[in-house]
Amino acid sequence: MVELRPTARVHIVGVGGAGMSAIAVVLADMGCAVTGSDAVDSPVLDRLRDHGVQVGVGHDGSRVAGADLVARSTAIGDDNPEVVAARRAGIPVHRRAEILSAITSMRTTVAVAGTHGKTTTSAMLSHILTAVGADPGFVVGALMADGNIGARWSDGPWFVVEADESDGTFGELTVDRALVTSVEPDHLRTDRSAEQLADEFARFCAGATGGLVVCADDDGALVASQGCERVLYGTGPQADYRWRFRRRDRHSVEGEVIGRGRSWGRATVPMPGDHNAVNALGALAMACELGVVGPDAVAALAGFGGVARRFEYRGEAGGVAFVDDYAHLPTEVACALQAAAEGGWDRVVCAFQPHRFTRTLHVGSAFGECFEGADVVIITDIYSAGEPEIPGVSGELIWRTVTEAHPEWDVSYVAALDDAADRLAEVLRPGDLCLTLGAGDLTDVPDQVMAALRPRR
Repeated sequence: MVELRPTARVHIVGVGGAGMSAIAVVLADMGCAVTGSDAVDSPVLDRLRDHGVQVGVGHDGSRVAGADLVARSTAIGDDNPEVVAARRAGIPVHRRAEILSAITSMRTTVAVAGTHGKTTTSAMLSHILTAVGADPGFVVGALMADGNIGARWSDGPWFVVEADESDGTFGELTVDRALVTSVEPDHLRTDRSAEQLADEFARFCAGATGGLVVCADDDGALVASQGCERVLYGTGPQADYRWRFRRRDRHSVEGEVIGRGRSWGRATVPMPGDHNAVNALGALAMACELGVVGPDAVAALAGFGGVARRFEYRGEAGGVAFVDDYAHLPTEVACALQAAAEGGWDRVVCAFQPHRFTRTLHVGSAFGECFEGADVVIITDIYSAGEPEIPGVSGELIWRTVTEAHPEWDVSYVAALDDAADRLAEVLRPGDLCLTLGAGDLTDVPDQVMAALRPRR
């Protein structure tokens, strides 16, 4: 177990990532002297500097001098100069999961887990608890829509943490209560089958000693939590907390919340998409299980500012609206397109960047039906996220899957992002929505296309 003292000096390698930057903020809030490094400069590093974290660009072994411990992201290998220097100096080097586990052991922790929806749900829950004066600490694995890092340490009783299954982090946390949004095959490897992942979720559920809040609309979540003390949320009659849809548009979803048989009145989710309404319901349900009054939680939800890259409006150019979303799994892609379809645009033009070679290999065949809501689809090559290339695995596999299932759809494969940006600029017309989907660097494409569509002066 890692011992975190307020007087400790902690150096973080790979501090610019969403997960590690959040930990840096929490440790700094606790009183630790925090330093860090990342390969390139970024706005995230500027945010960390504003928070009192000393951050350097590039990796140099001299940066770890004087550190009590070193934390590294999963993207940092054993050959990193700072990791090598720390081990030579006898400085303990810990994984992100170990640091986060030590943090969660210091507060009563509410963990939000799931194949998808966990980032938005944990951010919504943190916002609700903050707005009603519960003073929570939290770690959310993404930037907020306003650019702030999604993390905070506090003296309040609750610590909300996004529990990540990708590297098994969620299995190492000290958890009192847990919220499970969904369980589907993802992050599969040669040593991790879909069945093994489901077993990991089941063990996670069993470890939530204070009780579970589980999405009743998701079969995988129901199976994983079977036999555990749980409260259900969803859209069906079996849910203890239920959402009834009332109105949808390109900016929000409205509905009535029924909490344990009593109406809390109309709720507004300031994000489009049925999936985000269900995410919000999960956050409301957990907040109420923690003691928040239902109508107070509903009122707080309306002020939620959003999460970066979760149906994030990026701007408009040439009469075209641009929205960027992190969706990279088939269910997520279908949900984002469903939200887009309710926005009233003339056409939805979608660009999708597959994420990771292993994910494309294991779940690529499931993408055949998920682009139904798009009028035009452009599929790019894979964003590797640091993975080695797998021979024969490319974005073309997903293109082939979609076109074989639906040869009538307008779907093309444009491997390079610059070429995809050019293609978008050609096909987009006033009244369209340009929706970019993926967890990689496709997020830079909207700015390129908007620049191309704006009239030159």
